[in-house]
This record gives sequence, structure tokens and C-alpha cells, in this order.
Amino acid sequence: MTTVGAGQYTYELVENWAKLPDSWVLGQTAIVTDSEDRVYLFNRSDHPLIVLDRDGNYLASWGEGVLTDAHGMFIDAEDNLYLPVKNNHVVLKYTREGNLLLSMGVRDQPSDTGWSGSYSDTVQQAAGPFHCPTDVGLDARGDMYISDGYGNARVHKFTAGGELIFSWGAPGKTGEGEFHVPHGVWVHTDGRVFVADRENDRIQIFSPDGTFLEQWTDFARPCDIYVDGDDTMFVVELDGFVSIVTIEGKLITRWDPPTEGPHGTGAHALWLDSRGDIYVNRNLEGQRLLKYRRVA
Repeated sequence: MTTVGAGQYTYELVENWAKLPDSWVLGQTAIVTDSEDRVYLFNRSDHPLIVLDRDGNYLASWGEGVLTDAHGMFIDAEDNLYLPVKNNHVVLKYTREGNLLLSMGVRDQPSDTGWSGSYSDTVQQAAGPFHCPTDVGLDARGDMYISDGYGNARVHKFTAGGELIFSWGAPGKTGEGEFHVPHGVWVHTDGRVFVADRENDRIQIFSPDGTFLEQWTDFARPCDIYVDGDDTMFVVELDGFVSIVTIEGKLITRWDPPTEGPHGTGAHALWLDSRGDIYVNRNLEGQRLLKYRRVA
């Protein structure tokens, strides 16, 4: 097996891990695992929410016709799922069985940001929720931080009940609190909000009230962030693959994709299960879902 990483963060690639039904093709996918290490794939396919067990066996699917454009995902301590439906401009909260609990945004009505529709272009002005939202993070109280996203340049904070508290951010390339595709968001247990500012090649860090604290720039189009219980941060990059850093931003180890591919076919999303195994969505057909088992 292919071994990657270093020291206590050493992993082996589990070949042919996912066992989907015959003829099913997995699209670009977000990944989370629940309290029983079942794996949820919110993906761009005819079967938008797929559930597997930790051995990769198919368990269930749901969301057909409703979850039409997957991007990002979060799961809370009660195993509820938070799903940004990007091109429909809504964020939905479900039980893990597929029962809708909360809907935020107005479906198919994006906020007015003057965006051209190309992620290579910045938006003209920041606006309210939503214009192609990308990810969700929760704080200790259950308040939601939603990155928004491809067609906006903001992070929105909502109450657990779905009421907008405030927003921050502006379009730009270098300034504090400026975003160009805020693609992923993670809220640390100490309240700090980490935002993967993808097209600016950086992670920006904010206080719970949106005040800029610092930025880390040693990334190649960072897409998604996960922080484990030991305060170790895992970052996936579209022009890289997987980087593991301390909570202060110091690099521990990083590795490339298992096979070569064109530029921009690194990683798009990741999650860790209770055993420390890593699930990665690679931005390449045929390698959408990879599992790395922790061996050290």
C-alpha cells in the first residue's frame, strides 16, 4: 500500500475502498462521518446524499431532486447535516435520515453581487446571504458560520435557529477580511473562525465577531479545513493535496495526490473519523473519494 505523511501522522491509502452500486458515478463530493463512523457523501450526481459504512459498503441514499448542486457539509453532535446547495443559493439542515429541519436563503434567488459567474473573477460588491454558498461551521453554542462563496465575498453568522446575526468580508486579493472564493470554514473550540480563502492562497483567521486576527499563506488554493481533538489542522488544497499543520499554522507534514493529474486536480474536501482515518475528495474523475488509514 502507498504510505504518506510522517511520524505520528503516517497513513496508508486504502485501495478501492468505496463500494457503490453498479453504474453509480460519484460526483464532486463533500464528506463527513457521524457518531458511528458512517460516511456521508454530499455529491454532484443522480444520488446526491450517499451513506456508506466505515468499510465502504453502501447503506442508503436520499436527496434526489432537491440537493441539486453539492458543496461543503458539516455534521453536528446530534448527527444533523448542514448542506450548502451552491447553485440554488440555499443552506439546508437535515437529520441524517434525510428529514428537513431548517432552510436558509431563498431558493434560486442569489444576492446581488455583480458576479460574472467565473470563479477567476472577483465579485463587484459584497452582499447578504446567499450567492453560491460553500461551507458551514458551528461554534460551541450551535451558531452557524457560512462561507459565501463563489458569487459573494462574505462569511455570515446565523443563530442555531437560522436567524442572520451579522456578516463580514469584502471582495479583494490582499487586504484583511478581503475574500476571493471563501471556500471552507471551520470554527475552533476557542471561537476562532478559520476561512479557506481559496483564490488568495491563504487561510484567514478571525475572532467570533469577525475581527481579523492573522493569516497563513503557505497554501496552494486551500479548499477545506478540519481540526481534530488534539488541535491538529488538516487542510486540502486544489493545487496541492493534503497539508497537516499545528493550530498555530506550523507545517507538520504534507503529501501529493496518489497519481499525477492536470493542474488543479488536488483535493477539494476532507473529514476525519473517530479513529483518525482521513477521507479526501480529489478533484479528478475516478478518484473522487480516497481513504487514508492512520497507521502511526
